[in-house]
Amino acid sequence: MDWSSSLQGLAGGVLIGLSATWLMATLGRIAGISGIIGTLITARPKGDSAWRLTFLLGLISGPIVVMLLGGGLGNVAGAAGEVIGEPAGGVLLMLVAGLLVGLGTGLGSGCTSGHGVCGLARLSPRSLVATLTFLVMAIITVFVVRHVIGGGA
Repeated sequence: MDWSSSLQGLAGGVLIGLSATWLMATLGRIAGISGIIGTLITARPKGDSAWRLTFLLGLISGPIVVMLLGGGLGNVAGAAGEVIGEPAGGVLLMLVAGLLVGLGTGLGSGCTSGHGVCGLARLSPRSLVATLTFLVMAIITVFVVRHVIGGGA
C-alpha cells in the first residue's frame, strides 16, 4: 500500500469536508461546483460573485501549492515518465464526454460534489437518488467500455 497517496487522499477529503461545512455554516450555501460555476457564468449574481470566485481560485490553487511544495500531481497515466498522459479515447471523445457531464449536471440539478458530499450530509432524499444514479451509471459505463466495446484498461 502506498501510504503517501492514502494520506494525500485523506487530507484532500478532510479539506473538502471542511470547505463544504465552512461554506454552509458561513454563507448557507452548498459547495456544488456546477452550481457555483453555473451561477457565476449564467446569472452573474451581484454581490454574490466574490465567494464564488474565491472558492474556484481555491480549487485551482490547491494543486498548484501541492506541486510547489514538492508533492507533485501523482502519476495517473500508468507510465513512469508521464503525469497525466493522453486521453484514452482521444481528445474528441473527451470533449463529448465533458459536454455530456455538463448536460447531466443540468438535468440532475447538480453534480457529484453537490449531491454526494453536501446533499447526503444533509440527508437529502433527492441527493441520495442522484448519487445512486451517478454510481449505477458509472458502473454500467465501465462495464460497457471494458467488456462490450473492449476499450480501457
